[in-house]
Amino acid sequence: MTPNIERQVDGSTDQPSRRLALLIDADNAQAAVIEALLEEVARFGEATVRRIYGDFTSPHSSSWKKFLNKHSIKPVQQFAYTTGKNATDGTMIIDAMDLLYTRRFDGFCLVTSDSDFTGLAVRLREEGLLVFGFGEQKTPEAFRNACHRFVFTEVLRGQDSPRVQTATPQPMPSQPEALGTPPVMLAALARPPFPEKFLMEALDNSVDDSGWSHLGTFGSYLQKVQPDFDSRLHGFKKLSDLVRGRPDLFETDERSVVGSNHKVMYLRAKRG
Repeated sequence: MTPNIERQVDGSTDQPSRRLALLIDADNAQAAVIEALLEEVARFGEATVRRIYGDFTSPHSSSWKKFLNKHSIKPVQQFAYTTGKNATDGTMIIDAMDLLYTRRFDGFCLVTSDSDFTGLAVRLREEGLLVFGFGEQKTPEAFRNACHRFVFTEVLRGQDSPRVQTATPQPMPSQPEALGTPPVMLAALARPPFPEKFLMEALDNSVDDSGWSHLGTFGSYLQKVQPDFDSRLHGFKKLSDLVRGRPDLFETDERSVVGSNHKVMYLRAKRG
């Protein structure tokens, strides 16, 4: 069965009690983002296992030490068997497979920028588990696409960095600040071009017979086609803010949910 990750693009989850295994490659991850990363993981479920792999006797991994007890992360010490070979990867992969076969988890969070974990992500998906990847912008596309969702850690680091305006350049009354939502800070991440063509094609493939698309359906389609799509890369905290912030591309309709006070957003392409 394919896992349901609808609405996760917009930062919410249908199953907040998912049991997740969080595995961190200390050789290819930055300690500075751990607090923001744990908050991001909590949006997808509960990290009931938290492990980090590396040689904590080396200066490269020493920055992690002060975070381990604070955040209940279990260190798995791995000495290098020989110069130039990464024994950490093998240990992390073996542990992941051991955890997989316990059948106690709904998904895995793999924190690494190393393409060597692509095969692991594919294997976990084959078992019907959700795979959330976290890594730097340099992470190879093969690993990013092997995940259901991939989050650039530069986005997380930017949340605590000095303010940098990254929303769409042209002034629009419906942009994030007009909505009361501050622009996302991306101090360390090179902002990619706004993916207008991709968004409009995705919308065209997710509309119903009436020509409208539920925001969750639209977001789910985006994530399936491009796992590393993130509205924060383009200066918007959530997908709904991006849609509202581009009235030149989208028309929106807030519809009441029968039997509740909640409203849901529908959207369609802006008519000319």
